[in-house]
Amino acid sequence: MKDSPTSITMLFNSSDRRTLPGSESLPNLTCHSDHRVSVIFPVIFMTVGITSNSLATGILIKAYQRFRKKSKASFLLFASGLVITDLFGHLINGAIAVFVYANNRDWIRINQSNILCSIFGMCMVFFGLCPLLLGSVMAIERCIGVTKPIFHSTKMTSKHVKVLLALVGLFALLIASLPILSLRTYEVQASRTWCFLKTEQVKEWADRCYLLLFSGLGMLSLSTSFICNAVTGLTLIRVKIKNKQNRQGRSHHFEMIIQLLAIMCVSCICWSPFLLTLTNIGIYGNNSKETCKTVLYALRMATWNQILDPWVYILLRKAVLKKLYGIARSFCGGKVINLPSWELSSIKNSLKVSAISESPVSPKANKMSLTKTFSADTNLELK
Repeated sequence: MKDSPTSITMLFNSSDRRTLPGSESLPNLTCHSDHRVSVIFPVIFMTVGITSNSLATGILIKAYQRFRKKSKASFLLFASGLVITDLFGHLINGAIAVFVYANNRDWIRINQSNILCSIFGMCMVFFGLCPLLLGSVMAIERCIGVTKPIFHSTKMTSKHVKVLLALVGLFALLIASLPILSLRTYEVQASRTWCFLKTEQVKEWADRCYLLLFSGLGMLSLSTSFICNAVTGLTLIRVKIKNKQNRQGRSHHFEMIIQLLAIMCVSCICWSPFLLTLTNIGIYGNNSKETCKTVLYALRMATWNQILDPWVYILLRKAVLKKLYGIARSFCGGKVINLPSWELSSIKNSLKVSAISESPVSPKANKMSLTKTFSADTNLELK
C-alpha cells in the first residue's frame, strides 16, 4: 500500500527531523525551482570552473618550473594555491551538488546520518573562505613587493610562501570545522540543493555567530585586498608620474593597474551580495520566504568569482592587453595615446634583480646595485 502525501509529510516532520537538521522549515517554503531548470546551474558552474582552473593550473606549474629560483616564484606559488583551491572546490562541491540533483534532492534518503550534509557544508565554508583569504594575502604581498621591493626580494622566499599557504588552509579548515567541534550541525538549505550554516529561523546566538564569523572574515578579506590594492595602484601611478622619461617602466604600471582594478571589481561584485545577505541574516534573522532565493542567487554570484579568478590573475596579462590596445587603436583610427613598447617584462626585471642579488660581490655592493636597479626600472613586479 502506497503512503499518502499526508503520511509522507508527517514522516518528514517527525521521525526524520533528527537526521535532516532544519527540515522543519522546508515544507513551508517554495524556494526551489523546477528540477530540469535548476540542474543546469551546478553542471555549468562545475564544467566551466574545472576547465578554466585546470588551464590556469597548467600554465602556473609550467611557469613555476621555469622560474622557481627567481623572485617571481612567490607570485606563482600564491596564484597556484588559489587556482588549485578553486579547482578542488568546483570538483568536490560540484560533484556533491550533481549527486544531490541526480537523487531528486531526496535528503531523507541520501543523508540519513547527516554525514553528506556535514561534508557538503564544511566544503562550502572551506572553499568559499580560503580563496578570499588567499586573495587578501596576495594583495598584501603585492603591496609589500611594490612599496618595499628590496625587502620583498630578499625576505619573501618560496619557503615562506608555502608556510603562508599552509597556514591559510589550516585556518579556513578550522573555521569550517567549528560547527562540528561545537556539536552543532550543518543544515540543508531551503532550496534543498546545498548545505551550509543555519540560515532559516535563526534564533540562537551560536548560529548568528557562525554566520557573522564567516561573513566578517570574508568582508575583512575584501577590505584588506581593496586597501592594499589601492595603495599598490597609487604607488604605481606616483612612480609613473615621477619617472615620465622612463619608458621601460610604463608597461609594467599599465599592466599591474589593469589587473588590480579587475581583481577588486570581480571580487567585490561576486562576493558582496552573499556576504551582505549572511550578515543581514546573522543580525536580524530570517523569517522571509524570499530570503532563501536571495541566498541562492547570491551564492551563484559568489561561485562565478572562483570561475573568473584564473582569467583575472593569469590570462589578463601583457599579451592580452597588447591585443586589446591594438583593437582599440584600430577602432579609434590610431588616435589612442601611444603606449611604449613592451620591451621589458616583469619576469625579465625579476631575473635582473635575481642576477644582481646572486652575483659574487659584497652584500653592500649588492644592496647598492639593487637600489639603482629599482630606481632606474622601478622593478615593480606583478605580484
